[in-house]
Amino acid sequence: MRIAFFVNSIEGEAPYYTTTWLALAALARGHEVCYVTPGDFVLRPDDSMLIRATTLEGSKPKKPETLLGALQSKQAKIDTIDLREIDVLFLRNDPSEDADSRPWAVYVGTNFGRLAAARGVIVLNDPEGLALAQNKLYFQGFPEAVRPTTLISRSIEEIRAFLDSHSRGVVLKPLQGSGGKNVFKIGSKDEVNLNQIFEVASDGGYLIAQSFLPDAVAGDIRLFLMNGRPLERDGVYAGFRRVPAKGDVRSNIHASGTPEAAAITPEVLAIAEKLRPKLVEDGMFLVGLDIVGDKVLEVNVFTPGGFPEIAAIVGVDFSDAVIAALEHKLHIQELYGGRVPNRTLATL
Repeated sequence: MRIAFFVNSIEGEAPYYTTTWLALAALARGHEVCYVTPGDFVLRPDDSMLIRATTLEGSKPKKPETLLGALQSKQAKIDTIDLREIDVLFLRNDPSEDADSRPWAVYVGTNFGRLAAARGVIVLNDPEGLALAQNKLYFQGFPEAVRPTTLISRSIEEIRAFLDSHSRGVVLKPLQGSGGKNVFKIGSKDEVNLNQIFEVASDGGYLIAQSFLPDAVAGDIRLFLMNGRPLERDGVYAGFRRVPAKGDVRSNIHASGTPEAAAITPEVLAIAEKLRPKLVEDGMFLVGLDIVGDKVLEVNVFTPGGFPEIAAIVGVDFSDAVIAALEHKLHIQELYGGRVPNRTLATL
């Protein structure tokens, strides 16, 4: 099997990225791996579709640093490959990272992903589903029972009124964004710096104001779902707690959050089950849920991370299970002669 990982940039990849661990697991299972970035697609006049893929030239590194060293070196080989030679196109880019510096790249994964799926390539997560999830408005499509009370607006008057009705405060963040960037906890409408916070947070467009959940002080639980169900191996779930730094509302690991063991209780699993129907309908193969108490703060469908942290905590590398699932999908595709739609195949 040949797997192409679509990322924002090869130089921006890191050893602790889940994508890196997935690539290593694929190599360990005997598969070929290449990396593709937003500028690497080619659609020729004869309607043939190609990718300029950065390859490993037959080497099979076993460590993250070695893998990225080979990909990021000046000697890395770039091959122009007919897309039909790729079995799986794994979309692992974060569109919000490109929104400011190169907006042309934001929709490349979903747009070319559709074309790839139409040519028989398995594309995950499904590009049609990902197109619906380009910003956090997607979250509003899940059951109200699992969502914090939410306001979406660019009006500071609306946000002040929302603050007035939430005595415990609110969390304010951009509608388009990720990684904990420009996320603020606001105590009341009389916050001294509210105008400045509003200006910073709304610079990229609409804002989300969510009721503050007191349990968030202890952090959130990042739980992985695969094929719509909690990812589990030998009774161990792919999940961990992300504890924010003192005085910080953000629990993101690269925003100084600390990974800790988490109890994946029946209550947590019940929350995940409430989201399953929509995730399956939208072809979301690999997803990360951020859970606080009985609420889900975010549904991460583009580049959910945490496999290295989970492996360090519970001693299980779930990357192998993900690659095994890709093998199963390829088997189904071959068995049915490509007649199973990509969105259906994505969660089988």
